[in-house]
Amino acid sequence: MSFVQTNGITLYYELHGRGSPLVLIPGLGYDGWMWHKMIPGLAEHFQVISIDNRGSGQSDAPAGTYTAQMLAADVVGMLDAFGLPQAHIMGHSMGGFIAQALAIDYPERVDRLILSATNFGGPHHIPITTEAMAVLTDLSGDPIERLRRGIGVSCAPGFTEANPKFVDYWIDYRVHHPINPAGYQSQLAIGLSLLPEAAAFESRLPQVAAPTLILFGEQDRVVPPANADLLAGVLPHSRIELLSDAGHFFPFEAPGAANAAVIRFLTEE
Repeated sequence: MSFVQTNGITLYYELHGRGSPLVLIPGLGYDGWMWHKMIPGLAEHFQVISIDNRGSGQSDAPAGTYTAQMLAADVVGMLDAFGLPQAHIMGHSMGGFIAQALAIDYPERVDRLILSATNFGGPHHIPITTEAMAVLTDLSGDPIERLRRGIGVSCAPGFTEANPKFVDYWIDYRVHHPINPAGYQSQLAIGLSLLPEAAAFESRLPQVAAPTLILFGEQDRVVPPANADLLAGVLPHSRIELLSDAGHFFPFEAPGAANAAVIRFLTEE
């Protein structure tokens, strides 16, 4: 197990592979396991640094409200500890908020940026679909049943039916690695804090100079892929790739296609 002291906390990380550093920032409530299907392929090309955000996994979960800027500073402190002046940064969903904050506040630390299934906050982003909201806020049934429903709506239609063994494995992982309730609430505050227009990233993203890949599952019902066009509209050096037949959790649903897109982007001249 590997830990680093950064920004006043202890952060858990894992290193895989060799090459240009690529930091993977997971989404709300998830630890580095979120990337486990992508890491082997990425590690053939890069030094992959997978982290548990503060509030999840094996990292510290200090009390209080978290912000994207706070967690971006955690990543920068980790880069400092490793002696890395720059890295590629990939953030998924809530991790995409952290990646945006990092690119805005620490532009010199970002080589290339990948925004994965995320949005820029504020009143102009495309919100979660009515279908997904209804499922994710339905508290009926036991916890396993609720988790199974949540996985179903967060993935492309038909994924859970076609992959029952993986879904059972996913549920088993969550059962044996339960979410820290206080840490989850602190992380949830990140997205909520970005809802006011003044706090959103939209007006600040035009200053991001890093080449940016905007990567979405075409069937994402949690963060609709129309947000990709909105992000591209304000990021001056960006392009979009949509992964067909994948939803919000494309790192589980389509790791091969996601890796191919990431590797193409990070290795092109």
